[in-house]
Parts: sequence; structure tokens; C-alpha cells
Amino acid sequence: MATFTALTTLKGRAKAEALGQAMETLWPEPTGIGVFEIEDGSGFWEVGGYFSDAPDQAGLALLAALHGAADFAVSELPDTDWVAKVRRELAPVEAGRFFVYGGHDKDRLPPDRVGLMIEAAMAFGTGHHGTTRGCLLAFDRLLQDGITPGPVADVGCGTGVLAMAAAKVWRDVSDTPIIASDIDEIAVETATANLAVNGLEGRGRCVVAAGFDHPELRRAAPYKLIFANILKGPLIALAPDVARRSAPGGHVILSGILNAQAEEVCAVYSEHGFSVVRTQSIVDWTTIILGRNLP
Repeated sequence: MATFTALTTLKGRAKAEALGQAMETLWPEPTGIGVFEIEDGSGFWEVGGYFSDAPDQAGLALLAALHGAADFAVSELPDTDWVAKVRRELAPVEAGRFFVYGGHDKDRLPPDRVGLMIEAAMAFGTGHHGTTRGCLLAFDRLLQDGITPGPVADVGCGTGVLAMAAAKVWRDVSDTPIIASDIDEIAVETATANLAVNGLEGRGRCVVAAGFDHPELRRAAPYKLIFANILKGPLIALAPDVARRSAPGGHVILSGILNAQAEEVCAVYSEHGFSVVRTQSIVDWTTIILGRNLP
């Protein structure tokens, strides 16, 4: 059976989310709807729907016009086992001591690596993107430098792979809180499931929150380590709160930053009491390690 997709773009999160909600009224109804920010700093968002029957193109055109979006591009996809396809194409990723893999590759986990299993059906935050891999490499470098355990926050956690990495290496430090958060409820559910699959249930908590706007996140501060793999705009907006929630001498790992944006992000965080420890670029993306200055 064929699958149909309908994709468009428009500027602004609020408008994109409103269009996504409006698509739920279409008939035939979509089997799934996605709203994603395009990670190029343009401010544009992509809105897409998946349909098991050919969508109502007149209805799509009307919605696009009402919401100020580009015309929907409708495509018919061949019948494909997408999970099997992802499994074939997403090979394990090595990032320092960390080895990110799908359940179908569990026999490939080297005995000397810290394994982080992400199911292939959950394709975002698998370590293949330069931002996630950059964060894992940055964490590995801090561990090499002798960073000691302490409270950890993973802001914008996606699959929870970064929180999982901290939980794995500091598994025996049971009094070290690890809190993962995301604004997307599905991401939080995914992160919670991944913690359980990796035998880390109870070792970390996943909550729905924007930034640090959750009682558990505030209660666990100050943090010895904060991951924030988001985008430049939200990272800059978060800088004052990250400074308030960071322990003196603690570290922050930032990513989701295009190479050309790194200098601006570093400058903003320097104004809030951080020093740049190290930066690393992987293809188009830069990961930044910051140290919280002592009083």
C-alpha cells in the first residue's frame, strides 16, 4: 500500500503549530503530522502530514493560504518497511568511549565501550547527527579531563541519549540526580523508554518542560553538568537561566549551533560568567564546552 506525504514550510513556530493542528480536520485524515524547525537559522518550520489515502489537495491548498504557508508538495511513496530501512542505513556510531546502536546491532557492541541503545524506529537523536555526536565526544573529553559526578540536566533531550550517557558512566553514584527535559511529550516518552531499555530505569527522570521550567529541574540545581542540544536562538535565550542553575566550576555542553553561529553563542555565555573550554566542529555543526567561572 502506498503512503502519501504533504509537506510545506512557513515562518514562525506558532503559525506552524496552528497549521499542524488544522491538518487534523482534513479528510481523508492524516495518519501522522509533524512540525519541525528547519535547522538553518532561517526561522522557517516544516509542516508535514502522512496519509494512507491520497490527500484532499484542495483542502491542503486552502489551509496553506489561510496560514500563510507555501503550497503543499504532495508525493506518493512506495510501500516500504521504514523501520527495516532505518535499521539497514543507521550503522552504530562511535563517539569516544560511547557506542550508540540499535537493538538489531547489539551483537556489535565492543566490550570496552559504553553502549547506548536507541531503537531504530526512533530516528532522531541517534548519534548520527553531528550535534549529538559532538555532545558525546565533548562529554568523553570532560571525563578524560577528570570531571567528577554531580547533578546533570539534559535540556532538549530528544531520545535522552545524553542523559543516558551520564547515567551509564555514573551508574553507581545513585545520589546524583539526572533530569532530562523536552518540550515535546513524545520525546519525553521516548527518552523514558530508552532509559528503561538500557537498564537505567529509576536512574534518571524525564519531564516535559521548556528550559528549566519544572519543579524537578529547579530542585536538582545547581548542576555540575548541563547538556543543551537545541538551536542558537533558544540557547541564547537560556543563557541567564543556565548561569543561575550551574554550579561554580561546573560545565555546560552546548550544540545545535551552526559553525557560523558559534562565536555569537560563546560571546553571550561569556557575558553570563562562562569561559570557553573547547569547541569542536563536525561538518556544519559546532559543539561548545563551557566552564562556569568561580565566584
